[in-house]
Amino acid sequence: MITFRHHSRFLSYRRPQGAVPCHTNVQIEAELGGDPGARVQLRLYNQLGVESFFDMTREGDRVRGEIPMPGVPCLVWYYFIIRMSDGRTQYYGADSGEGRLESHAPRSYQITVYDGAFTTPEHWREGIVYQIFPDRFRRSSWEDFRERAKYHANLGRFLRIHDRWSEDVCYTPAPGADEYEPNDFFGGDCNGIREKLDYLASLGVTTIYLNPIFESASNHRYDTADYHHIDPIFGSEDDFRALCAEAKERGIRIMLDGVFSHTGADSRYFDKNSRYDTLGAYESPDSPYRSWYRFVGDSKQYDSWWGFPTLPNVNELESSYIAYIAGDQSVLTHWANTGATSWRLDVADELPDEFIRILRKRLKRNDPEGVLLGEVWEDCSNKYGPEGRRGYVNGDELDSAMNYPFTEAAISFLTGRKDAYALDHALQTLREHYPRPFFEACLNLISSHDIIRAATALSGAPDRNSVSRKLQAAYKPNEQDQQKGYQRLILAAALQMALPGVPCVYYGDEAGMTGMSDPFNRGTYPWGSENEAVFAGYSKLMRARKDSAALKRGLCRMGALSPEVFAVLRWLPESGEQALLLINRGEREQLVTLHPDDIPQGADGESPVTLDKTLVDVLTGYEIVPQDCKLETWMLPMSARLYLSK
Repeated sequence: MITFRHHSRFLSYRRPQGAVPCHTNVQIEAELGGDPGARVQLRLYNQLGVESFFDMTREGDRVRGEIPMPGVPCLVWYYFIIRMSDGRTQYYGADSGEGRLESHAPRSYQITVYDGAFTTPEHWREGIVYQIFPDRFRRSSWEDFRERAKYHANLGRFLRIHDRWSEDVCYTPAPGADEYEPNDFFGGDCNGIREKLDYLASLGVTTIYLNPIFESASNHRYDTADYHHIDPIFGSEDDFRALCAEAKERGIRIMLDGVFSHTGADSRYFDKNSRYDTLGAYESPDSPYRSWYRFVGDSKQYDSWWGFPTLPNVNELESSYIAYIAGDQSVLTHWANTGATSWRLDVADELPDEFIRILRKRLKRNDPEGVLLGEVWEDCSNKYGPEGRRGYVNGDELDSAMNYPFTEAAISFLTGRKDAYALDHALQTLREHYPRPFFEACLNLISSHDIIRAATALSGAPDRNSVSRKLQAAYKPNEQDQQKGYQRLILAAALQMALPGVPCVYYGDEAGMTGMSDPFNRGTYPWGSENEAVFAGYSKLMRARKDSAALKRGLCRMGALSPEVFAVLRWLPESGEQALLLINRGEREQLVTLHPDDIPQGADGESPVTLDKTLVDVLTGYEIVPQDCKLETWMLPMSARLYLSK
């Protein structure tokens, strides 16, 4: 009987670790025992369609081979073929980590090959993002809001205006309407955000990501009516310029949300309701915007986003549309001139790769330090679409993506659906698949406008797809479960602040806001009614990330210490600065011991680090001194400790 072992996340088996630049030679090794006459081949296949077999060299119980990677960005897959001396053949592989022997072709390990010139902006990788749903963060003036809302009324649009900031969001049809529409407004505006810039700066925020701010008939504004015009309810362009300028004075950048896969039907481009003085595509085949959309012949039937007639799809690669969005006098350039040079791409997986590359070139031309963030819900390295494998991480498309795989892994771990080993596998797999500049730039979020608020999800809320809006509106966990949700929320925030990647705080999470899925995750910020315990924990964690160079850019080891305990160790070799996160998600006290060699996976697994400094927990002030490079401590149930070296 043979034994075989390869672990793709250990440097002793694969070097260099993880994704590699084009033309890199990758050393792949394995251990083979039990059959001195067995021979091993690597079966290699790449995205370019090239299959090859590589005979590995055997020295005792060790087999090895050095494999040259292609000269263009792509994916390379491999598994092992073991031909035994008795004529039998076995196979070994996995998606990541340690594999297993099979009698048939197994799953393949992945090597991501990317452009070695790819970098991501330092200010982004080392910063903190704060996401704001504009209508719900802060209103500067009730009177101005009512006056500005008249713009839409004068165009014939029906709006529901909330009298009180603290009212619940609407989720049922307006009186006389057949269907619910997101047309209720609270009046959060640009000047309201300006009034809270000092607050955000005090928390360490370096980028404000705004959900769409452009003219629209809806409160979410994903049905753009005019890319060059800020929605009057949100403010004026002068207000926005002032926001960008005052934010910049505090070291904060502004990121806009670009909805470029579709427009609103009620827009100056499509003008289905004939509200504008331009000739819209729906109104006439002679419209200058007609070629942007896909009509069925000369009829009024058109292609729309997921079948919603209010959201007609655009032809992103139509030349006049490209010029409008990304040309010399384009949407991107216009807003760069106001001070906003970074963009989040809505439904990036529905945009052609060529279009994303065009956007990137324009964005970087406007500002080399601008960031292109994509909404992608899966592993960005191996996502496929109609064009084939998407090129998000190749080095010429996105800088970063919304890290929903992290969200799912973190919430599943903290709610007990999966253990710390599963969390480790999810995070290590992403680190293995992503180029380091991309991995360290990923937006690590636990809430957003598209998912259940973290404080609610962590209290044990039902799946959003399993209950109606009516039941979601009525859902409220009991007091015990909600307190668990708040405790777990601090653990989730600690993970965000400690891991490589960019922590993203969805407005109000730091105040303990709750809510099920859209629209209940889009309530108003509870100014003056924040959950004090949640805010105290969040502010300490965010400021630790702001002040600690080890947390912002240190090397990283991470791993499970038990099914319920997870650890993240960050350090800077040049200064010796260290940061250590320990999380006990269990409901009982745990004795936790850690030596750096307990968590050796990944590219930093062999970089030397010694736990020999006094460590201070930012949440409690508790100090601990490791002994003989090992830390030992008791941890309370559902607790986190984020230690920084003195």
